[in-house]
Amino acid sequence: MDINEAVKNRRSIRSFLPKRVPEDTIRELISDALWVPSWGNTQQYEFVVATGDALERFKKENREALMSGEKPEPDVPMPEKWPETLKKRYVDVGKSVLTALSIPREDKTGRMNYYGDMFSLFNATALLIVVVDRDILLEYAILDVGIFVQTFKLLAHARGLGTISLAASVSYPQIIRRIFNVSESRRIIIGTALGWPDNDSPVNNFERKRDPVEMFVRWVS
Repeated sequence: MDINEAVKNRRSIRSFLPKRVPEDTIRELISDALWVPSWGNTQQYEFVVATGDALERFKKENREALMSGEKPEPDVPMPEKWPETLKKRYVDVGKSVLTALSIPREDKTGRMNYYGDMFSLFNATALLIVVVDRDILLEYAILDVGIFVQTFKLLAHARGLGTISLAASVSYPQIIRRIFNVSESRRIIIGTALGWPDNDSPVNNFERKRDPVEMFVRWVS
């Protein structure tokens, strides 16, 4: 697959088929993605790959924690405020998702069920969790994590697989530590769900939007 095609056509998948991804495929995706650049070639990320029964336990408990009203306490806090331009983009994609799922804004039950689906990873059959040593400077680590995760997603897309990175997957780190045996010495950064996309689902086909280059670039010469 052409790199430009992969970058422009990759999208976040919010409905997966109940078909497992072979372990060898996941291993190859990680192995190839490890060729990304990192600060001083430090490669400061580590990974937990969850599948099978362990993942099903996690999805069930993660969803239950949300539905019971348990307060999220992620290792990397979520932003509490956004500049208006960024907030509008965030709100707009939320509207697109709910419209694709035919969930009216006033349907609180429907919206809550959608959030429950999110916390159970939209039925994905694999989860890649990125962790880093707590002694590492977080800002540089997150930059390197982001480079790795995007490359992993592009490689997965090129194989016909789908991905979505979810704050919902790491909102309750105590569940991750208990089920996946992750040490307190490791900071849990982000989880990326992986699986075969349901290409017929409307939530995987709504129109995506990006602002023009002029919104982001200031030329200096």
